[in-house]
Amino acid sequence: MDIKDIIKPENTVYGKTPVLKDAVLHYCPGCSHGVVHKLIAEVIEEMGIQDKTIGISPVGCSVFAYNYLDIDWQQAAHGRAPALATATKRLMPDKYVFTYQGDGDLASIGTAEIMHACNRGENIVVIFINNAIYGMTGGQMAPTTLLGQVTATTPYGRQADLNGYPLKITELIAQLEGTCYVTRQSVQNPAAVRKTKKAIRKAFENSAMNKGTSFVEVVSTCNSGWKTTPVKANKWMEENMFPFYPLGDMKDR
Repeated sequence: MDIKDIIKPENTVYGKTPVLKDAVLHYCPGCSHGVVHKLIAEVIEEMGIQDKTIGISPVGCSVFAYNYLDIDWQQAAHGRAPALATATKRLMPDKYVFTYQGDGDLASIGTAEIMHACNRGENIVVIFINNAIYGMTGGQMAPTTLLGQVTATTPYGRQADLNGYPLKITELIAQLEGTCYVTRQSVQNPAAVRKTKKAIRKAFENSAMNKGTSFVEVVSTCNSGWKTTPVKANKWMEENMFPFYPLGDMKDR
């Protein structure tokens, strides 16, 4: 049998989605962002909505997300992605609109925007990357930084009496009437990746049905900010972040 008889579209086991551009990612090796980008791109392709999807890019490590996914994008000011997504979706209700935000962007400077957008039940998708640190600006403490976790601004570890407690923003979001689907997932192994992709797809499907806001948190690693290797970062996340940020659906209606 000739190799040309094997390499045919009907025999394809896996192929890179055309929604994901050929650009080289700027993320650090081991970063979770690239995996989540890939999952979003695959969902968009599988749903056939590439020409109907608009992403809202944040300020943070993923500020250049528009360089990697071949869809329409808008760039928001720091923390204001939900406000821009609200306007975009209301002006173009037939589009699929999603924000892609880190914990510093969403859970700190953007807390007001995300809370009120979710409370209003805007028909948007929110992808929330929680790596418990400000990755782009030097590894400072973020709202989601764990107690005892060492960062550039908590060199002796986060202390509750000095720095306050980690913010479980997703649990707060789940209490709002405007949210229809709130979940927390991860991408550290193949099983987790499959679950996260399923959650992202469900979120986009909810948007098409005008069910309200869908919120998908992805507990992630930042091995550069955590000063460790990608493998050790995944292990640290499983041992330390998962007990405080447990995975699973919090709301599905």
